[in-house]
Amino acid sequence: MKFFQHTLSNGLTLIGEQRKTAVSAAIGFFVRTGARDESEEVSGVSHFLEHMMFKGTEKRSALDITYEMGAIGAQANAYTSEETTVYYMAVLPEYFDTALELLSDMLRPSLDQKEFDVEKNVILEEIALYHDRPTHVLFEAAMRTFFGTHPAGNSVLGTIDSISALSRDQMQGYFDSRYAPNNLVLCATGDFNWDSFVEQAERYCGSWTRDDCPRDTAEHTPEKVEKTLTKAELTRAHLCLVGPGPSAQDPLRYSAQVLSTILGDSSGSRAYWELVDKGLADVASIDIDDMDGTGMTYGYVSTDPERIDQVGDIIRGIMCSPKPFSAEDLERAKTKLRTRLVLQGESSMRRLMAIGNEWLYRQTYSTLEEESQRFQKVDAASIDTCLETFTFEPTASVRLLPE
Repeated sequence: MKFFQHTLSNGLTLIGEQRKTAVSAAIGFFVRTGARDESEEVSGVSHFLEHMMFKGTEKRSALDITYEMGAIGAQANAYTSEETTVYYMAVLPEYFDTALELLSDMLRPSLDQKEFDVEKNVILEEIALYHDRPTHVLFEAAMRTFFGTHPAGNSVLGTIDSISALSRDQMQGYFDSRYAPNNLVLCATGDFNWDSFVEQAERYCGSWTRDDCPRDTAEHTPEKVEKTLTKAELTRAHLCLVGPGPSAQDPLRYSAQVLSTILGDSSGSRAYWELVDKGLADVASIDIDDMDGTGMTYGYVSTDPERIDQVGDIIRGIMCSPKPFSAEDLERAKTKLRTRLVLQGESSMRRLMAIGNEWLYRQTYSTLEEESQRFQKVDAASIDTCLETFTFEPTASVRLLPE
């Protein structure tokens, strides 16, 4: 396995993890833009723009894009988060060059007005659909409550009002300001030819114009806030507790991830044994989310409405008193994380996501072995060090109850 890195003169960074024994290849553009980079006026534009990348270019229609993806059997998709937008394909190695040309063309969309108008209705339907999902309503409200005015709490989907009012020219302006090549990482994994990759990237992307793409990464200082929301026709009660956590650049994220696995993994954790195993909750989890310059720890439970106070007290107690835990708990958590890491590493697509996002956040590359060792080195002392800064104690509490 070999790692390569190259930067074009316009600032586009190319990285690749070449594994000649792989039976597939994956390629993706990682864009350092998302909901946190939007103004309130264009809330949801990052996600809307992601959809428009599949709706035609100066060279291809939306139908052409769909047909050509199907012709090479590409497993292709995209996603938008608070911080990143990613476009990716997985193909047989012989179709890697074709996939690169197609994906590069898609990253310069025509933003046709008719396609924009049609897709706007699709986005509005998607917002309505997600508003019917209790967990989406809860977690979006919890992020907004925890982060307050900090942009990391911005909504990925936006609102009915913001999307309805969004114009094609506003989207073009956002694209021009955020999709500069120096704000992108082009990543490849699996079985591919690095020299050919660099040559083609220069041909397809070398003319893109660089620009300044600033991001607000100011430190967030949370305040204690509690909210209760209600929703019609809800049969379960939901609770999300959020507190500060390590950022994507903070080495403490490894200790925090191990501790969250001890406390709130889907099986065999403290939350599982105290809540799910005893039948008090159907879901109980504690996890971390490391972000650009900030981060959070959060706990979630779903239970019968009449038990929400009891269950909430238990999950809060676990987060506020994460110690003690046994040596067996620690080793079990590290084994889980290392196993998941290795299993994901067998997939070219999963490795694409791992190394692409790592470079976007930290401009570094880690092998599977190096990443596994970082989890293995976590011990009780390093978790104590983590807890000196990130106590896991929540500052924001949001409940979603039946009306």
